[in-house]
Amino acid sequence: MADCNLFQLLTKSPSQPQERGKWGSKKEFILTVAGAIIGLGNVWRFPYLCYKNGGGVFFIPYILFLVTCGIPLFVLETALGQYTSQGGIVCWRKICPLFEGMGYASQIIIFYASFSYTVILAWAFFYLFSSFSGELPWATCNNAWNTDRCVEINNYNITANWTYPVNASSSSVIEFWQRRVLNISSGIESLGNLRWDLSLCLLLSWVICYFCIWRGVRSTGKASYITATFPFLLLMVLFVRGITLPGALHGIKYYLYPNPARLADPQVWTDAGTQIFFSYALCLGFLTTFGSYNKYNNNCYRDSFYLCLLNSGTSFISGFAIFSILGYMSQKQGVDISTVAESGPGLVFIVYPQAVTLLPWPQVWSVCFFLMIILLGIDSQFTGVESVMTSLTDVCPSQLRKGYRRELYLLMICAVCYTLGLLSVTEAGAYILQIFDHYVCSGPTLLLMAILESLIVGWIYGAGRFSDNIEDMIGYKPLPLFKYCWLYITPLISMGTFVFLLVRYTPMKFNNTYVYPWWAYCIGWFLATSSLSMIPLNMIFILAKGKGTLWQRLKASIQAADDLPMVAKEMASIRDSTA
Repeated sequence: MADCNLFQLLTKSPSQPQERGKWGSKKEFILTVAGAIIGLGNVWRFPYLCYKNGGGVFFIPYILFLVTCGIPLFVLETALGQYTSQGGIVCWRKICPLFEGMGYASQIIIFYASFSYTVILAWAFFYLFSSFSGELPWATCNNAWNTDRCVEINNYNITANWTYPVNASSSSVIEFWQRRVLNISSGIESLGNLRWDLSLCLLLSWVICYFCIWRGVRSTGKASYITATFPFLLLMVLFVRGITLPGALHGIKYYLYPNPARLADPQVWTDAGTQIFFSYALCLGFLTTFGSYNKYNNNCYRDSFYLCLLNSGTSFISGFAIFSILGYMSQKQGVDISTVAESGPGLVFIVYPQAVTLLPWPQVWSVCFFLMIILLGIDSQFTGVESVMTSLTDVCPSQLRKGYRRELYLLMICAVCYTLGLLSVTEAGAYILQIFDHYVCSGPTLLLMAILESLIVGWIYGAGRFSDNIEDMIGYKPLPLFKYCWLYITPLISMGTFVFLLVRYTPMKFNNTYVYPWWAYCIGWFLATSSLSMIPLNMIFILAKGKGTLWQRLKASIQAADDLPMVAKEMASIRDSTA
């Protein structure tokens, strides 16, 4: 039989159910999903948002969005995968064929994120390898990449360093980041040379990713025992070390001290909502894919609560680990904590490396921190690729499950992602990464997906019917609140947040100073629309190939199959009876 080509992958209906694997144990499902949803956003984004948006009062909008959007969508996606026994594409064909494009859109977003965000792992590997040295290279100014304006910030010359004018000096940590790691160019229009050392680190990331999932869910589940548990151990080590440092309480106060006045700012509520969607990996197909490997009667409803609690709890604890060390850092340097508190790459690759230079045995703490960052990133990476691979395999099962074809297709996907990712390890790589982060993998795109997802399940398929499906699997109905969330609350709140983001839209800038050329914004909007456009394009394709009048075709394409419960149980019995 001929190999399944790209057109077949996009248009072929799945053949008769075949063995598609299952989790080796319940632990593998929990650990794999935990690894997928607990990532860099928990460490480098949540603590800063909490500090910036009123400290302890930030938990009010955060918990509100968690209850009304986060947990309901988490349950929806996990239960949808478990009930249909299908990944992120075919599951939508089962409940509403007209919106099968939802699956393609989510997989394109994951694909974009895969070859762009992996550069963060390359940076982290570079810092990890640099930590195995007699003296941390970013702690001194005696290196070839340093300039005459370089200033060392350590325990011995703190006061002297901070007497330099801001425009006349540059810290050794910033120079290592900008001149050694990135060798950053003047703008995205200056692509510059390929950073060969980062390209090797990027290759290492993809090699690890491939071998974590090359045997499908069997190897994915086994890899999660390490990648999903070891970061928690390292986080607890950093937490214990952080809270025992002088000045730690000063940092924790900034992290949690409540400022009720901030609740009047709509931006606080928007930040809480986008953080929920970002950190829970909602609307990307992760949860549907991994839920599809569960046994039919697995209590996915209860599992969703546990995983959501674990995710938010990790974010909360990481805030103590990060801000206790930032408090120590601000006290040692005699500056306000606002000058050292940052989010994103600035925290991971500038602020924290600078903080470890102030600690005894800085190499040890640097290794612990960057190893944690790598493990947090690598499991999110390989679970994303596994989601794409599962979705494609479900579309064309007879071809991709035969022999070693799955491994070959996976190798091809990893090779393509690595090749495209080389753009991110050029001297303009940081600019390119921000375009993908801002336009593809952030709030507006995911909010639109969430609106459509809740409307499809709530109104077209039916929230009551879906609650009955969950009852058939676990033996009882979910709380009535979930039905109202799928019908009204989740789409309304998501729509309100989306409209606010549009009203407050400002052109993207790099470091709040560099303005991108017009064509860079065009590329960003193209990337954003290329994924979402799969939804209307698939609608047109479905209606065009149907039979009968336009109304008859439309009615047939939005009507869920009446035999779905029977098919779901049949596929579940096949899955549950095979190893």
